[in-house]
Amino acid sequence: MRIVHLGNDAPGAFTALRQDFTDSNPGYDLSYHGGCERLDPLESTRVGFVQGGAAVASVGEERSDLLIGDLVVLRAGHELVIDGRLDLVVFDVPTPAPNDVPVFVRPDHDLRITDTPGGCATKGDAYRRVLLTWLDENGPYRWRALNTHRVRMHDSFSHFHPHDGGFDEMYLVQDAPPGARLYTSSKVDRIEQATGVTAAEAVDLVDCTPLTTGDLVWVGRGAMHRAVGGVLAHVITVPGFVPGAEIGLDHHLRALNERLGLSGDAALPFNAEASLGPVVK
Repeated sequence: MRIVHLGNDAPGAFTALRQDFTDSNPGYDLSYHGGCERLDPLESTRVGFVQGGAAVASVGEERSDLLIGDLVVLRAGHELVIDGRLDLVVFDVPTPAPNDVPVFVRPDHDLRITDTPGGCATKGDAYRRVLLTWLDENGPYRWRALNTHRVRMHDSFSHFHPHDGGFDEMYLVQDAPPGARLYTSSKVDRIEQATGVTAAEAVDLVDCTPLTTGDLVWVGRGAMHRAVGGVLAHVITVPGFVPGAEIGLDHHLRALNERLGLSGDAALPFNAEASLGPVVK
């Protein structure tokens, strides 16, 4: 896991995150454009996530207001012109966007995009807007090279995506109330096969990282993650979300607590609802 605070961290921190991401996903790239007024045409397809500012943007004959939470899909040879300034996180994608994916995707303004509980926000009143999806039933715009949903995560479940057949995940944090945090672990094998884990070892199994608005988090394949505390983020998967590649760990974490008698501050954090048995999504 790597985390940078966009616009504030030293350039080297973003460079290191970008290197991990591109090493894991050949053909993709990642860049940050603070106070952007235009993106020149390139031969690649790009997806720009609006992280700050408010402006009117144009791509050819298409024109739209853009705010934080919106995205723009730039096909090869297309230029983005902004009447104002926007902060953009831009992904270069090796696969062209399907023709039915619009240039501008606005989760709070597009009547085709509605709340779709699931994933890290399962309650019926969850804010979870699927912008680019793997599955038709989850949203109107399908593209398997990159998926994203904008979601408010109050108590997501602990899970990982396998190295084989899985995907990397990015959290582009757009609101982080006090107490917003991310639980992670690089020791999934010990959590899953925990017979020999001692109480002393359990203390170091799960890390907790406070989150703030403006954070960009990269979680690579194989790492456990779980966001809690009301984090609002674009959750971006590269390549797109693969059904069956979200492997839950809460039942293992609960079992460890019970076996070792861990409670209070010493207990491993877990999602109670997802701890009743194996969860695969």
